[in-house]
Amino acid sequence: MPENKRTASGALGGILGLVGLSTAAGVLLTAAVTPAIAVSGAAASSAITIFDNMPSYLQPDALMLPTTLMAGDRVLAKFYDQNRSPVTFDQVNPVMYDAILSSEDPRYYQHGGVDLIGTTRALLSNASGGETQGGSSISQQYVKNVLVQRCERDAKATDGSDGQPAQTRDEALQACALEAIQSDGVAGYQRKLQEMRYAIQLEKQYTKDQILLGYLNIANFGGVTYGIDAAAKYYFNVPAAQLNVGQAAVLAGMVQNPNRFRIDRQEGSISDGETSWNKAPDGSIDDVDQSTIQALYTLRDNGEITQEQLVNAADGYSETKGRQLYVLSRMEADGKITHEQYVAAAIEPITPQITATDQGCANSGAPYFCQYVVATILNDPAFGATVDDRVDALRQDGLTIQTTLDWRIQDAAQTAMNENAPQSFEGMKFGSTAVSMEAKTGRILGIAQNTKFTQDPTQAESDPAYNSIVFAGDKDTGGSIGFNAGSTFKLFTLVDWLEKGHSLNENLNGRLRPVPNMKNSCYGDWINGGGTIINNFASDPGYYGTPMTFTKNSLNTGYLAMAAQLDLCDIAKVAKKLGVTRGDGTDIEMRVANNVIGDDNVSPIAMAGAYATVANGGTHCQPKVIDKVTDSDGAERPIPDRQCTPGTLTPEVSAAAAYALQGVMTGGGTGQSANPFDGTALIGKTGTHEGWNTWMIESSTNVTTAVWVGNWEGTETLFGKYWNGQQLSNMRYTIAEGAQSAADEFYGGDAFPQPPSNLTRTIQRDLPNVVGKSIDDARSTLESAGFSVTVGSPVDSDMGGDRVAAQNPGGGTAPAGSTITISPGNGQGATVPDVSGNPVSSARAALLAAGFGTVSIGSCEKDASAPAEGRVTGTNPAAGTATNKNTPVSLSIAAKDCP
Repeated sequence: MPENKRTASGALGGILGLVGLSTAAGVLLTAAVTPAIAVSGAAASSAITIFDNMPSYLQPDALMLPTTLMAGDRVLAKFYDQNRSPVTFDQVNPVMYDAILSSEDPRYYQHGGVDLIGTTRALLSNASGGETQGGSSISQQYVKNVLVQRCERDAKATDGSDGQPAQTRDEALQACALEAIQSDGVAGYQRKLQEMRYAIQLEKQYTKDQILLGYLNIANFGGVTYGIDAAAKYYFNVPAAQLNVGQAAVLAGMVQNPNRFRIDRQEGSISDGETSWNKAPDGSIDDVDQSTIQALYTLRDNGEITQEQLVNAADGYSETKGRQLYVLSRMEADGKITHEQYVAAAIEPITPQITATDQGCANSGAPYFCQYVVATILNDPAFGATVDDRVDALRQDGLTIQTTLDWRIQDAAQTAMNENAPQSFEGMKFGSTAVSMEAKTGRILGIAQNTKFTQDPTQAESDPAYNSIVFAGDKDTGGSIGFNAGSTFKLFTLVDWLEKGHSLNENLNGRLRPVPNMKNSCYGDWINGGGTIINNFASDPGYYGTPMTFTKNSLNTGYLAMAAQLDLCDIAKVAKKLGVTRGDGTDIEMRVANNVIGDDNVSPIAMAGAYATVANGGTHCQPKVIDKVTDSDGAERPIPDRQCTPGTLTPEVSAAAAYALQGVMTGGGTGQSANPFDGTALIGKTGTHEGWNTWMIESSTNVTTAVWVGNWEGTETLFGKYWNGQQLSNMRYTIAEGAQSAADEFYGGDAFPQPPSNLTRTIQRDLPNVVGKSIDDARSTLESAGFSVTVGSPVDSDMGGDRVAAQNPGGGTAPAGSTITISPGNGQGATVPDVSGNPVSSARAALLAAGFGTVSIGSCEKDASAPAEGRVTGTNPAAGTATNKNTPVSLSIAAKDCP
């Protein structure tokens, strides 16, 4: 190596610096800061005072550690700024301690925190213009790493509101890191002395072994790999306890310049076995490379290695090989290894087995569930008061977060998703999700999704099969604003109906007709001034029916008839107490009739929670994804506050609602196709909105599954489009069946309780008698009384066709909503007059006068008191009977002598 020129002042400074260092720590300060100035007694005294006044106590912070999300006993994902796995002293192979001490601090166990010999040597070299040397002891390097980590932990973005220039977090990090390692000028010397001050005090507080281990656990080994164990696992796929001599020497060599000497990036190799060494990216070959060449060629020339071994030895990592050889030579010189061990390690090529520790959700087995958990952490104050605090908790605090994921449910749901839904569909932004929730706790057991997870916006924009949106969540917990609920939203009208005391068996007019006006005590009544007609699915004309049949068949017009007897504001309040808001977090408002049948955007998780409340006997549990959080010491930390609220619905109302919803999942119900029919009782509800979004929600008493299939953006119809032979609109059934089948297998379910009689009763109402009224008046009278009306065939009557001649059942009482048949007269009938007691002649005359042309004697009984012609005792047809005038009337008489 060529000798550098030295100036007079440089030489003088080096000498004076050496004198100063040998005097005392205070003189060391003066010599280091002003090496070209003679050290007088006054200067030394002043220096000692300054040194003594420096902060001496440095409490090492907790190490920055990865946070681990767990699902059962499996790792779901890791997140970190620094990938580190701390170890105890006996979990490191002693050869690693030998390597680091021989190369970095051979007098470690002799000095008191500052190696004056090493520092003096470094100072003389630096002051004389030679190669820059650090001279820092292990204790000093530990101090520096502690300060750098503190800087990295505390670096925050600023907006300039404090009067200082605005900085991004990366800029703030770079600024404080530079300050922590500054080595130039007076500031550099002062930093160095502060390190010394801390190191001296540190050795009074901790043992040498504790400091050495602390250093190996905190040191950087390139990129985001920190600590000796993480480095051993990353570069060589072994724990620190299993490092061999060559591997230990490589890692010990890295600490001087971690990113330069890392071995996961090839930057050079021996190309021809003689003199052609590849250069560094900047074109230079530094002293380390030269020493590598010399060391290897010396071994060859001495006959200790072959030419081939020389070529192979440094192949791929010439600079790192040079550092390794330096470490090995220091170990040999210190007697830590033999010459044979040195040669064996020297000729062994550096052969990393890079074993990356993946972080983030992309490589998770349940990426969208993982992303939902991450969003929960970043939004919940349990993990910190500010967003920065929560980011630190996720990436630095070394938490172990036990999630609610059940792999049995997750895997079954994802398999059903993969088999039944495409990752994308040409011409639309197609999406699908399935979420399963434990009804009694709110614990989310799985979130399956059809797309592939990515957080690369370019990839997501170019390929609709990739997405980072959690379709199951809302704006805060997945970046989604939800989807039109369709008929799954009818649950809230059903619950309000029951809470108002209405029965499931009341008869209502569910025929297709203009929607009645609806009360709204919050925003003003909705008035159907334009006579708007809201259609049913598949152009169903509707029918007179009950909430039981309306629910089973998902009849829009039936539910609109129910809502017309309620208050839209109250229906919205039901949605809110069952945990459902719009996907953007705002409250459901229910301002118009269309809201009844689900045109609001809601999240699948929120809807699952609502149906789970019914399945859970009326207790609503907020969705939760975190069961337990512990810190790196195993102490429990608070988890997000998620409550179960008994009495959200009364047991009676939830039982009645479940009774109606069971009909959906049985023969003829709209959700029958999603029923696994495995013996587990299920409730459910389907939903479709304009053909854009489809839903299937079903639940046992233990697990609720909500499936959505539709457009995550856009309004393309799902009908008439097929994938693998299945119409897109029907995929909800097969996906839901697959997910719920696993839930039934592993969680089971009980029979739902029987509904109370007062909510399933047949209600009796007063039934007006409308005989004699016009058909229109009769219909209006009966419908106003709560009955449906049908007009029967004309009956014999003297009334014309515009009048009601007969009613069935007649006036009195009848079940509320039941159908009353009214029949018009045909104008050809007459009523048989009551002629009993009249002589036969006068009776005959009365019947003829009433229009009956055929009158005869039908029977006769002898009666001595009767007149000679006889007395009428009855008629057939009987008196008061309405019948056709051509009907023969026979008389029953009493006479003295019967013919």
